[in-house]
Amino acid sequence: MTSASIDPDEENRLMRAIADGDRAAFVRLMDLHGSFALTLAARLTNSAADAEEVAQEAFLRAWRQAPDWRPAAGARFRTWLYRVVINLCLDRRRRQPFLALDDIAEPEAPDPDGLTRMTEVEGTHLVRSALSELPDRQRTALALSYFDGLSAARAAETMGVSVTALEALLVRGRRGLRAALARRGLFKVGDVL
Repeated sequence: MTSASIDPDEENRLMRAIADGDRAAFVRLMDLHGSFALTLAARLTNSAADAEEVAQEAFLRAWRQAPDWRPAAGARFRTWLYRVVINLCLDRRRRQPFLALDDIAEPEAPDPDGLTRMTEVEGTHLVRSALSELPDRQRTALALSYFDGLSAARAAETMGVSVTALEALLVRGRRGLRAALARRGLFKVGDVL
């Protein structure tokens, strides 16, 4: 049976039954018009996946429209359904096409994963432990320059030493920190930080 030979009275009976929640009537309506709606959508979208979505959306609209369906308004259901399919296809062409899920990159998690957090916490603990072995002035110079981000001039001023003296403290402090970390089995800063 072609969609052109479908009895408009049968369409109207089916729409009344669908309005009452009759799923079998809905399946029958889809059987009557589904293949043509899908074919029309495929021709207009040039995509089988888009055509399936358009046809599904058109029939979903038919399900929702069923309680308000008024056959006396003059339009046949078939005409209404095809107009819905055409409009959905036109809307789809106007907007950006969807990417297939396989073509979309997995988004990065905004928070670090558990292993990363654990590594950061452990690294911080190891560095603090190693820093505690340094003489106070070396530890202070490293803390002001690297952890607090002060310029050499500002760190030197804060400590009450010259820039040259601060730089000497930083050299000895970094050397001492490397040695303290090496005693803990860490030979590269990248192992911790």
